[in-house]
Amino acid sequence: MYFDFDYYSKVLRHVWQLKGHPKRTKLLVRLLVLVPLESTVHALFMALDYLFFPKLWTQEIKDPVFIVGHQRSGTTLMHRLLSDDGERFSYFLYWEMFFPSLLQKRIVQGVGWLDRKLFGELIKNRLVAWDDKTFGPYRHMHYMSLWASEEDAFALRPAFVSQQWALDLPIMHVIDQFHLDQMPAKQKGWMRFYRAVIKRQLLFNGGNKIHLAKNPVMSGWVETLIKYFPGARIVVLMRDPGQCIPSGMQLVKVSWEGKGWSPSDYAQSQAMLLQTCFESFTNPRDVLARYPQTPQVVVDYRELTSDPRAAIKKVYQALELELTPEFDEYLVAKGEREKKHSSSFRYDISDFQVSYEQIENELSDFYEQYDWPRRSELVDPISA
Repeated sequence: MYFDFDYYSKVLRHVWQLKGHPKRTKLLVRLLVLVPLESTVHALFMALDYLFFPKLWTQEIKDPVFIVGHQRSGTTLMHRLLSDDGERFSYFLYWEMFFPSLLQKRIVQGVGWLDRKLFGELIKNRLVAWDDKTFGPYRHMHYMSLWASEEDAFALRPAFVSQQWALDLPIMHVIDQFHLDQMPAKQKGWMRFYRAVIKRQLLFNGGNKIHLAKNPVMSGWVETLIKYFPGARIVVLMRDPGQCIPSGMQLVKVSWEGKGWSPSDYAQSQAMLLQTCFESFTNPRDVLARYPQTPQVVVDYRELTSDPRAAIKKVYQALELELTPEFDEYLVAKGEREKKHSSSFRYDISDFQVSYEQIENELSDFYEQYDWPRRSELVDPISA
């Protein structure tokens, strides 16, 4: 099993140097004890997969679909709408990402069966209570649950590649998880592990479906995905940067502050985050322009939220997928519900070292193409 010792050592050195910081001891225990133990256990189970599930040797990844775009641009909505076409797509639920091995997933299923038969779902009820307590306070920003589809990058945690570390600990200036297209030395290892967990997930879901992935950080991985996944199809979400950049930065800021980090702790990482915000727009556009043969489609957030059914039909047509009458009927009803959805998540751009004017200048060609409103004079917080 692949493990990124380079990034692991960088994070370990960074934490070691936090002398006097109240979080240092806990993080060192996590890095020196829990991470090696967890990765070793996962490696053992992933090796056993080939013994217990021989079909894994021949499992293929055919024509996967990757959804990319800036945070808060509609990638989650697009992913969850497509994932509702469950007969076609395979994807990760959040709980499944804690268990990269197929054998581990089957064991969890077995425990669930015993819980239903012998304990009246006592274990599940406790998990539901934990789920609501843990994720409930943040669901107005981004809906999370153990039983909801989630971003693929979390499945890379055993390889020390997951973006979870950058959300728990402000280290974006220490390890770069965005610019994979410009890091050929890491591409092979990261993609080898990524392909390994996708194959297991596909087999877990029957073996004959299309893998469906979404991750904003993969806006910096587009060329790598095309290279390592023959037949890859790309869906790009596009939203007014004046909305999604400060909204996305606020989401990460809330995560850091929720873990007890102060503005001085995350200042450097926040600056790096801003740089990747701009590149989340430019990199997918530039890469896909070089690969016109790759099935691809750009979906405007306004299209997705005003008429979800039409947006999904546009995606299916561009990716040469057949829209079944059953799923089309489902989209009609789902679309009406999504139109009524509104978010209570709010932010203030003055909390960040960026202005609307800077955003508009950096991405001026996008503003012209999509006719987004210029917010340079806006000073009040806006709703996400």
